[in-house]
Amino acid sequence: MRVSVETTEGLGRKMTVAVPQEKVDSLVDTRLQEAARKMRLNGFRKGKVPIKVVRERFGEDVRQEVLNRLMRQGWYDAVAQEALEPASPPVIRIKDDSDNAAEVEFLMEFEVYPEVSPPDFADIELERLQAEVKESDIDKMVETLRQQRLSWHPVTRPPAKGDRVNIDCDAKLTAKTPGDTEEMKDASLKGADLELGSGRMIPGFEDGIIGKAIGKTFSLALTFPEDYHNAKAAGKAVKFTITLNSVSEPRLPELNEAFYNSFGLQEGGEQAFRREVAGNMEREMKQAGRKALRSQVESALLSKADFPVPEGIVNLEINSLRETLMARTGRDRETALEALPDALLEEPAKRKVRLHLIMKEVMHRQNIKADPGKVREAVEELASTYESPEEVIAWCYSDKEQLGRIEASVVEEQIVDAIIDQARISERQVSYQEFMELARAAPAPVPAPAAPAEGDPK
Repeated sequence: MRVSVETTEGLGRKMTVAVPQEKVDSLVDTRLQEAARKMRLNGFRKGKVPIKVVRERFGEDVRQEVLNRLMRQGWYDAVAQEALEPASPPVIRIKDDSDNAAEVEFLMEFEVYPEVSPPDFADIELERLQAEVKESDIDKMVETLRQQRLSWHPVTRPPAKGDRVNIDCDAKLTAKTPGDTEEMKDASLKGADLELGSGRMIPGFEDGIIGKAIGKTFSLALTFPEDYHNAKAAGKAVKFTITLNSVSEPRLPELNEAFYNSFGLQEGGEQAFRREVAGNMEREMKQAGRKALRSQVESALLSKADFPVPEGIVNLEINSLRETLMARTGRDRETALEALPDALLEEPAKRKVRLHLIMKEVMHRQNIKADPGKVREAVEELASTYESPEEVIAWCYSDKEQLGRIEASVVEEQIVDAIIDQARISERQVSYQEFMELARAAPAPVPAPAAPAEGDPK
């Protein structure tokens, strides 16, 4: 087998694998003879069909079968011989298969992975935030939880800021000439709930309802903002005719046993509830801090990652990103292709692929493998969100694909830990509130890219 490799562009490679015609003919003859010994044809006894007849009937099909087998074997042998690391399946065509040619040549075009050199982790600077959950922080969280269970109760008084009203509303654009109006059908409301002070409506609308009598109809003369989303109405005067149907006031739940029970706490009262809240806040802070630190690690790695990425894998990732966004927004493929062209997704896709290649290289250089104990912790954490955790644990360990995903996630965290252990870390003390705001503002960790296709010929 003769092999030659040339670089086309960037990571592209063109490889020629040549197989002697004698070998092809020999394999074809062997295959035809094997077929003849088992073949049944009318007019001939089993195994007695003349090789000439077999060749006339099946010669071309057998030759194609042999070429396909040689093509696949030639690909694997040539990759091993040339110590190549393909990043995409090859596109293969037969370059020369004429009967009088001395060789059959397969032309294989594909991409290889780039050379990746991770930075010196000792040069990476990270900042770890530190915070303490204080009693005042717990007080605020308890109030937030009360707000989440706020209930509305009808009242007969005029509405005030913070109340929820139910209204009917019609809107008409008013021109400079008195009496010249244009109805706005898309601004009409019927039986709509509105919380006064929410800022959902244009300036003056919610304030204009405050103090009005229930059951009465009144008008508000206002002006749409210049940047209003409806260009037809932007900056124009409008007359709203509003009927106030009902008013409800907000009431927070009392801190009592019923409130604590609604969170699954059956005993211990307020002190036990506050301990539970504090524990949840600590866990949330730990998770948010980990996310922020990992985000810094990824940014540091990417800032020093100056290498090309395989176009084939990037294209796979572009499609994966689009599929994810389609699922979130409910868009169909045609709409998504128009709203999310390749050019818009190319940089995020390259970022994911580039980061994955760096972390993969770190994994190989430091021989990082999934820690069974950490995998078990991850499986149990996943299972804890289901009604029958033991069944979920058993399923995770019996399903190779699911277990593989969990192991990959664990390896990623171990890689990040290895980098953090060697990086230069400074610590900054902040309040709980500032800690959570800064941590939540950090970019989400980059998930692993869509799996590239196997490097099989096609």
